[in-house]
Order: sequence, then structure tokens, then C-alpha cells
Amino acid sequence: MNGLVQRLAVLSGLRDRDALDTELVRLVLHGANFDLSRATLFRIVGEGDERRCLSLAAATAGQEIPTRDLLWSDWSLLPRLSDSPLRTSAMHKGRAVQTEGPSEGGLHTVVLPMVGTQGLEVMLEVTASHSLQPAQVDLLQSLLLAYQNLLGLLDYGERDSLTELLNRKTFDGAFFKATSDQRNAVSGEFSERRETASGGVGVFLAVLDIDHFKRVNDNYGHLIGDEVLLLVARLMRDNFRFHDQLYRFGGEEFVILMRCDSAQYAESALERLRERVQAYKFPQAGTITVSIGVSSLMPNDTPSSAFGRADKAVYFAKGNGRNQVCNYHTLVAEGKLAEQVVDEMDVDLF
Repeated sequence: MNGLVQRLAVLSGLRDRDALDTELVRLVLHGANFDLSRATLFRIVGEGDERRCLSLAAATAGQEIPTRDLLWSDWSLLPRLSDSPLRTSAMHKGRAVQTEGPSEGGLHTVVLPMVGTQGLEVMLEVTASHSLQPAQVDLLQSLLLAYQNLLGLLDYGERDSLTELLNRKTFDGAFFKATSDQRNAVSGEFSERRETASGGVGVFLAVLDIDHFKRVNDNYGHLIGDEVLLLVARLMRDNFRFHDQLYRFGGEEFVILMRCDSAQYAESALERLRERVQAYKFPQAGTITVSIGVSSLMPNDTPSSAFGRADKAVYFAKGNGRNQVCNYHTLVAEGKLAEQVVDEMDVDLF
């Protein structure tokens, strides 16, 4: 019991989501004392019949460091939810389900869904050489509830209160993690990664600004302005993939951190969003348009330099007709923008 309490204390002190996922799996395997063979925490991603299981953390007994799927893992390699009757049953019932008898490998499996979440479907799956008792299943469900509550606390501090997109203070950490993962993928540390036939792979940062947003507030009031922000955020969530990170930086400015096979794919996704916003009929405000600037992340990039490039592209878009997507690197190549020069240290010295 002391070991379980100590690991719960460690879990409650974590503020990084990946570390939280990893520690929960460690806690289940090594703190519950159930003689489990394996524990996997996974998230359901996708829609309809194409819903698949993305592993957030997985480990077998004796494995100290859990493994995980990359957020940009090849979609076709992820197992379908529909291929697992047990997982499907747990999802539909909203409670823990267990195999009635051992599988071909002689193991019993229990799947526990994380209930009460908004738009986030997460499950814990454990296997053991024996059937788990109801009290043991209840303990696992309690651990999953503690994990869920910690996620809620993280969301409270990391998400914009109006749109529920990520807020600005979380951006730097996510940026450096994305660039680190990008370097690891290029160096071959991760074997599973999305890439084109030519081997292209990259991370892109886009800045989106709502055109003439001040007019919306002036003409219709701030309540309608807030509604426009909410609806634009919803269109963004519907437009991008589950692993693309969406931020509200403040006011009418949004940021997208996305991994794509090429600049062409990134621009296509952003152009699709621009068209959807323009086609949407906003209550009272009518037609709203957005200007978007995008830049690829460079080696040894910093958040301020990457944001600065995309922001320059936004200003170009707004100064040249608005309602368009502009790529910073294309503008520089065409001589329409001067290339941004950043001090090597990227800091101000006083």
C-alpha cells in the first residue's frame, strides 16, 4: 500500500501529459500488486468505422520505461477499435468489461474506459494470467479517475477559457517538443513516421488572424464577437487532425502547430480552413474571413523566430487583400518579403 501511495504522490505532481501517461502505466503495473502482465493506455482517434487506437503509453511486467505511438504514426498501422470486441463493448457501455475466460495465450483482459470526458476517449487495458476480482477492477477504475482529474487540472491551466483551445503559455514547451521529435524522426530514432515518397517530413507553424474583427465588436458587441471566436475555434478543430495543436494567442489571433509531409499539404489544409470560414454564415455577423501566414520550422528554431516568420506572412496577407494563405518562404523566394534575420542567441541583451 505504501508503494501505491508513493506512486500516486508522484503522479499528482506531474505537469507534463506524456509523463502523466507514462507514470499511470507504471503505477498500474508496479503499484497495484495484481501481478499484471501488461498495461496499455490508449486514446481513440478518428471518426465512425475508422476509429483507431493510439497508444499513449504501454509496458509489460518488468519493463521500466513504457513505449508509445508517435502522434503522427501511420494511420493505417493503428489497430481499429472495431477489431476489438472488448474495447468496443467498454466504449459503448461506459464501464469496465472483462473477458469471460482466458484468451489463446492464457491471459485475461480487462478494458476500463475513462468516462465523463468531453470529446476525449481514453481507455486503460490490462492483461493478467488470472481473472481480476471486482475490488481490483474498482481500484484500477479509481486510478483512472485520479488520472482523469489531473488531466482536468492541466486543461484548466493550459486552455483558453473562451474557446478551449490551448493557450499561449503552453506554446513554447510544445514547440520545443515538436522540434525535438522532428530531429529524432529525421535521425531515424523513431521508425514509424509519416513521409512522402520523396522522404519529405516537417513541422509547420501557422498564424491565423480574423479579418476586420474590430468591426464585429464595434457593430454587434463583444458577445457576438466572442461567438465568432468560438465558432472559428470549432471550425479549426473540425478542419485539423487529432495531433495538430491549436492555440488561441489572444484577441482574434490563433496559432496552428502541425506536422505535414510537405509545405503543399500544410497550405492545402490551411486553404481548406480559410474556405470553410468564408462559407460559414456567422449569426448576425454574416460572412467572416481570415488571413493566414505559415512557415516551416527550421533547424535550431526558436518559438519567437518561427512565430515571427509566420506573423510577417500574415501581415503581408492583410496588407494585400486579406482572406488568403501566404507562405513566408514563398514570399521571400519571390522577393515580396525580406528574409527575417534573427540574432543567433535570439534574446535581447540589456
